[in-house]
Amino acid sequence: MKKYKVLFVCLGNICRSPSAEAVFKALIEKKGEEPDFEIDSAGTSDYHEGEPADQRMQKHAEKRGYNLTSNSRPLKTEDFDKFDLIVAMDDNNYYDLKEKARSLEDEKKIVKMTDFSRKFEYDHVPDPYFGGSEGFEIVLDLLEDAGEGLYHHMKSTKN
Repeated sequence: MKKYKVLFVCLGNICRSPSAEAVFKALIEKKGEEPDFEIDSAGTSDYHEGEPADQRMQKHAEKRGYNLTSNSRPLKTEDFDKFDLIVAMDDNNYYDLKEKARSLEDEKKIVKMTDFSRKFEYDHVPDPYFGGSEGFEIVLDLLEDAGEGLYHHMKSTKN
C-alpha cells in the first residue's frame, strides 16, 4: 500500500512547518493511520539548520499536547522526488518553492496550507517569530483546521 508523503515548508523551519508536522502527525495518530503516512518539514532557507523549533512555539504547542521534535533543515532537491505534496505556509514560501521546482511535475506538488482551511479566512499561515503569544496560538488554530482539510484532501485523491 502506497504511503501518503507530505512535507510542510516555511522560511526557517523553526515555527510554522515543524508545528504543521507535529499537528498533522497527531491528527494521523488519532485516526490510527501512522503507517500510511510519512510526514516531515523543511525550510526554504538554511538560517537555522540543525536547530530545534523555537522555544516559544514549542511552549504553545505543548499546551495543546503537541511535541515538536524535528530539527530545522533546508529543502533539498530530492524532496520533490520523495514527497507527494509540499505544503507552503505563505506566498513567499510558495513562490520560493516554485522557483526551486525542476519541472511542471514538481510544481504540481506545491500547495498552500490555507488552501485546506475549513473555518478560517486566512490566505496564509502568519509567521509568529517577531510577534507575541497570540501569533503562536493563531498558527496552531490555523494548522489544526487546515490539517483536517488536508487529511481529507489526501484521502480523497489517493492514487
